[in-house]
Amino acid sequence: MSPVPPTADPQPTAVRIDKWLWAVRLYKTRSIAAEACRCGQVRIDDKPVKASRDVRPGDLITARTGPITKTVRVRAVLEDRVGAAKVPEYLEDLTPPEELQRLKEASLNPAWRPPGAGRPTKRERRLLEAFLTPPPEGS
Repeated sequence: MSPVPPTADPQPTAVRIDKWLWAVRLYKTRSIAAEACRCGQVRIDDKPVKASRDVRPGDLITARTGPITKTVRVRAVLEDRVGAAKVPEYLEDLTPPEELQRLKEASLNPAWRPPGAGRPTKRERRLLEAFLTPPPEGS
């Protein structure tokens, strides 16, 4: 019996949005990407989408990731996660500079903690204390 050649298209024309968001590293896991879709944090052309919505090249995606909202245009679709160096081949980052500035400001503020992160660690408590304590008189 002769081997059957694979019929799968090597480059898919469309893929689920949760899978694509995970593959291009906008979200750490596919389940987090699906949850973001369920909560309305992911939009295609300003319309909220379900995790099963297909993504095609040319789609404009807006996704809330942490403290900022990223805007990207799909260049190509893929199903498997790629290395960070290859991500620009699959998306065009259109995130406004103001959003990136907001991310820098949030990372510089030691008092900022993500909601639901639990109690501060010992290091975080020390940073908070140093931040909130006024400098000594005469310095």
